[in-house]
Amino acid sequence: MQLVSETSDIVLRPSAATIGFFDGVHRGHRYLIGQVAEVAAARGMASSVITFPVHPRKVMQPGYHPDLLTTCDEKVSLLAGTGMDYCMMLDFTPELARLSAQQFMAILKERYRIEVLVVGYDHRFGHNRSEGFDDYVRYGGELGIEVMSARAYSYNEDRTVSSSMIRHCLREGQVSEAAEYLGYDFFLDGTVVGGYRVGRKIGFPTANLRVNDPDKMIPADGVYAVYVYLDGIRYGGMLSIGYRPTLANGTDRSIEVNIFHFKADIYGRPMRISFVRYMRPELKFNTVEELVARIRRDEEEVKAALSL
Repeated sequence: MQLVSETSDIVLRPSAATIGFFDGVHRGHRYLIGQVAEVAAARGMASSVITFPVHPRKVMQPGYHPDLLTTCDEKVSLLAGTGMDYCMMLDFTPELARLSAQQFMAILKERYRIEVLVVGYDHRFGHNRSEGFDDYVRYGGELGIEVMSARAYSYNEDRTVSSSMIRHCLREGQVSEAAEYLGYDFFLDGTVVGGYRVGRKIGFPTANLRVNDPDKMIPADGVYAVYVYLDGIRYGGMLSIGYRPTLANGTDRSIEVNIFHFKADIYGRPMRISFVRYMRPELKFNTVEELVARIRRDEEEVKAALSL
């Protein structure tokens, strides 16, 4: 897949395309993208996905925190796995937001050589999103773009999959359900940073993760069964997200993982945490001894959940 920006000098082939923010590149997104691939193949065209590096609402509402399922780099990586020929990355600006749907479609035709536009069943674009599918068809007829309506996707034939639904699952700690809708385990990428080193003192050393993007969504506080990826190698792990109330951690929310069968110094190194199962909420214990006893129990349950 070729990544195309507004300054790219790539000679583009005519293509069939769809447009959206595609946060998470979940099953519904991939179903839509699959339809684009079918249309492109039938017409002998390239296939394209048009998206934006920054959430449009964040551009229009400074200070808005989007709770991203995927960062821009993560999204591009997942989109590359769909087999699209091009990923056209458009900078969403206030100027772009002011364009009518017709003006925007003219840019797609003239600058990006879009000849077929597959529109998601509930997707709208253009200034104030005030125009709909029939308008797009009419504008397409004037511009030389064939506009097609995508088939809707439903999971298990009764649920519409959306990024907002997945965010709701993660806010509730329902990482297994989120994975069903995403089509993969939700993950966090970041860097290992120094912590309070209390885990080491009580027999459960942890690696503290600083997430790369502050807009990346963090699942609910609690204990999780996870996989940890370091240098391409996968390890099982027991993750805790929260404020460590037994240890009076204050307002400092931490993401720390005890990696099974691992002892190396990894400070400053990149690490991915992939969520498998929610185990329990964060709890406050009366003593450190009670905390350690519960962590030992957690370890057994996490290992069972991971079949370790």
